Amino acid sequence: MGTIKLLFGIFIIVASVFLGAELVPVYYANYQFKDIIASEATLQTYTTKPESEIQDGIFKKAQELQIPLSKDQIKVSRHGTTGTGSLSIRAPYIVHVDLPGYPLDLHFDPSTENHSPF
Repeated sequence: MGTIKLLFGIFIIVASVFLGAELVPVYYANYQFKDIIASEATLQTYTTKPESEIQDGIFKKAQELQIPLSKDQIKVSRHGTTGTGSLSIRAPYIVHVDLPGYPLDLHFDPSTENHSPF
């Protein structure tokens, strides 16, 4: 009985490490990408940079983080005038993770909206 408990415990530990190795990098990249989107929205609200350039910059950052995202999925829109309006960014994407016996699609929707204080 003690051997079975030991083997079961080792199995649980190995499975946890494997799941962590598969899922943590995906969630960490999403966390970094959300942070990039939020900082871009904060900085670009007060500039005259067009939406297409903001979209290109976010797309390059997504490629650096190896996020499966096309440029068309990134939606950037300004509301109001530059400096006194708001900027919203939305970039939904799906990551497919192949776990043994259980393929998994993780849906992420990093988005932000920054309003000018004026």
